[in-house]
Amino acid sequence: MNIALIGVVPPALPLDQSRPWNSARQMLVCTSVTDEAQDVKTFTFAVEGGGWFSYQPGQFITVELRTADGDLHRTYTVSSTPSRPYSLAITVKAQPTSVGTRWMFDNLVPGSRLRAYGPSGHFTLARNPGRKYLFISAGSGITPMMSMLRWLSDCAPGSDVVFINSARRPEDIIFRAELELLAQRMPNLSLGFLPEGRSKASPWAGLMGRIDRHKLAMLTPDYMSREIFCCGPEPFMKSVSSIVRAEGFDMGHYHQESFGATSIAETVHRQAEESAVDGIAAGLKVSFLGANQTQTCQPGQTVLETARAAGVRIPAACESGICGTCKVLKRSGDVEMRHNGGISTQEIDAGFVLACCSRPITDVEIEA
Repeated sequence: MNIALIGVVPPALPLDQSRPWNSARQMLVCTSVTDEAQDVKTFTFAVEGGGWFSYQPGQFITVELRTADGDLHRTYTVSSTPSRPYSLAITVKAQPTSVGTRWMFDNLVPGSRLRAYGPSGHFTLARNPGRKYLFISAGSGITPMMSMLRWLSDCAPGSDVVFINSARRPEDIIFRAELELLAQRMPNLSLGFLPEGRSKASPWAGLMGRIDRHKLAMLTPDYMSREIFCCGPEPFMKSVSSIVRAEGFDMGHYHQESFGATSIAETVHRQAEESAVDGIAAGLKVSFLGANQTQTCQPGQTVLETARAAGVRIPAACESGICGTCKVLKRSGDVEMRHNGGISTQEIDAGFVLACCSRPITDVEIEA
């Protein structure tokens, strides 16, 4: 099903006559909702008031969902391609325990307005170009791979790409029809689908089962010489990385995406114990300039935790230093920040910090 937004035709302005999306000032407006597979939908957006999207294939955004129980922030990979900059799409799968994604399924329709932050992320071709590529994914981990492949299809259709996707059943392979069409247009694109089981709804005669060394070698005999991008559930990515590492693959050419939390929480608690001993952070003040609020930072607390204690709203999603949603400008003072890639060196040099993983070590002033 595709529900199109009728009657809204934006002006066909050249890029140099309009401005890129400013996530701090401009909302997104949903233009279409498309069913991709069971419990999988693509939501496509335009910039409210006009504009275009600047991002790298493989990056993600964080959306803000205004639910009845309060605001939720969820991070989703962009599945569209920046070579078509007037629209941006995210393709999301609702799990049985999903809250934010289910809310989107039930509430987002063409015409809906949405605030989002980003784009962010380093899992992209721009940072890791190669001569030949292997895109290997499982389930909804296919989304950054589709962004990259769509980009290559538009900008470098002769690229040598092997595209492998694992799914539970044949009908669960997201974007299958489009991938098969792209394979007709890209002479050096090879597809490999790996459903774990058969179903009556979609007969299957190809390879089946979970990825292993033998299947990988059958689908990509020269994988040792390719730039590998991997995305999917943690067990899947662990399996793929173990396979190629065991074969002696140069892991400098292996890249994987993950939005899972890391050891930031453990680090903060350990730092709190250290602070209780050496006195650092005891009684420090965090001033939130935009809200005109000042709060005493408890030992070991992050800027984000201190903001919440003061009733100051700073959007946050992963709370692990990955997504970059909680990025704020530090006007004065010092913090200890241990992030996981959610902020660039240039942004740090400009004074920005990630509130979720920054612990004050002096009095601090924050633009929030």
